[in-house]
This record gives sequence, C-alpha cells and structure tokens, in this order.
Amino acid sequence: MFEALTGYLPLFREARYGGWIIDRENDGSPEHPMQFPYVEYSRAATDFTAEVYRFVEENRSMELTGYRDILNAAGIEWGADSMRNADVSSLDGRTVMAMILGVIRADRFVEGTLLKFLEDGSISKWLSRLYSLDTDPD
Repeated sequence: MFEALTGYLPLFREARYGGWIIDRENDGSPEHPMQFPYVEYSRAATDFTAEVYRFVEENRSMELTGYRDILNAAGIEWGADSMRNADVSSLDGRTVMAMILGVIRADRFVEGTLLKFLEDGSISKWLSRLYSLDTDPD
C-alpha cells in the first residue's frame, strides 16, 4: 500500500535533502534589497512531498487531512519533540502517514520543518515503519 512512499528510503539514505539559501550578496538597502532566507529542497524531497499529497488524495478514506486528530487519538502531541520521540513500532499506517503529512503541512508555515525531520532521520524511521507494515504478513 505504501510502496510509492517507501521507495524513497534508499534515496533518503544517500541524498542531500536540501539546504538554506541565504542572500549574502545584497546589503538590504533600497538599491540592493535582501531576499529572505528560504529552503531549497532536493529533487528527492520535492518529489516525496508530491507523492505524499498524491497518496492522501488517492486514499481519502483514511481521512489524513485530519492528521492532528489522528495524532491526538494516538497520544502524540502536535509538536516536533513528541513526533520525533514517538515509538512508531506499534503505530498503524494511518497514524504514521498523519505524522508525515503533519510535517509537510507544518513546513508551509515554518519553513525548514521538513528539512529538520529529514536530516534527523525521523522521516526515514517513519518510512521504515510503513515498509514493515507492507512486508510483514501479520
């Protein structure tokens, strides 16, 4: 069920996820305004984000747009530390997907959120859980 997403595991083990672009050429004057820092994501991270949205759209019955409610029901607080430290080994696919979608949605409001979760290995850990759900016969 999650193959399109778990296929990113090898890419995320070897890839650079992206990085902050900081304007160091301009001085902030009216003649040379500075651009706000932003994250430029790698192709793998950008494609992964699109694949997550595709999954959400194709699996509407999972009601993943209610990711905050799904996390609350699982006893996971809506916050970076709670999500990073969650024991995913017993979570179902819907809850793991809610965590992934939550991070991607948070990145729209707090730029760099997805980058942090990729860099600290959380996204790979969650994808590994989805992989085990797909491959474990029980």
